[in-house]
Amino acid sequence: MSVFVIADLHLSLGTDKPMDVFRGWQDYVQRLEKNWRALVQPDDTVVLAGDISWAMKLEETTEDFSFLQRLPGRKWIIKGNHDYWWTTRRKMDRYLQQNGLTTIGFIHNDAVAADGLALCGTRGWLLEAGGEADVKVRQREAGRLRASLEAGRKTGLPPVAFLHYPPVYGNAVCRQIIDLLHEYGVRRCFYGHLHRPAAAKAFCGVYEGINMQLIACDRLLFTPQKVI
Repeated sequence: MSVFVIADLHLSLGTDKPMDVFRGWQDYVQRLEKNWRALVQPDDTVVLAGDISWAMKLEETTEDFSFLQRLPGRKWIIKGNHDYWWTTRRKMDRYLQQNGLTTIGFIHNDAVAADGLALCGTRGWLLEAGGEADVKVRQREAGRLRASLEAGRKTGLPPVAFLHYPPVYGNAVCRQIIDLLHEYGVRRCFYGHLHRPAAAKAFCGVYEGINMQLIACDRLLFTPQKVI
C-alpha cells in the first residue's frame, strides 16, 4: 500500500467552469485520470488537499465525486478555499452514503491512519490577510489543525500534515501553523493553492526542519505524488 497526495483538481464535470481556458490545463481531466491509473492501486490512499470541485452546492458535486469514485484508491478530502459546496460533516457523510461514494471521505478535525502514517490536515488561511476577521479564521483553522494532529497522535503513528494554504510563502510565515507542526513533531507538510505565477514564490524544501512541498495539480503535471 502507498499514500499519494494532490491538490487543486478544480473539477467541473457538473458545472460550467472549465479550467482548460488556462495555459497548461488543456485536457487536464483525461491527463489526470491516465496518470492516476498508472500509479495508484485499489488499496492505496490519496489525499486531496483542497479545491476539489467548482460546485457551489453539495448536490452539484455528483459528477465530480463520481469521477473520483471510479478512480482507484481510497480518497480523503481536505477543504480548499474554492470548495463552496462544503457543509457540515454530517451532511457530507450522509451524501456520500446515499450516493454510493464508498471510496471517498473527509479529513476534518480528525486524522486518518494509512500505511503507517497519521494523515492530518485542514484548510489553513491566507498569510497576508491581517484584519480582525482574518485573525479569527486563522485561529479557527489552527484549532482544527490541532484537533487533527491530536487525533493523529492518538494513533501512535508518525504525522504528516496536509494543508490547502501554504504555511510559508515568500517572506511570510504563518507562525501559528508552524508552531503547531513543531509541537506535534511533524516533519513533512504538503500544501496546494498556488498556481502560476504565484507558484514561482512557493517554498519547497526544508523550513525549520519541516520538509514542505507544493502539490497543486498543475505543479505536479496532473500526477499524484507519492508520500510513502
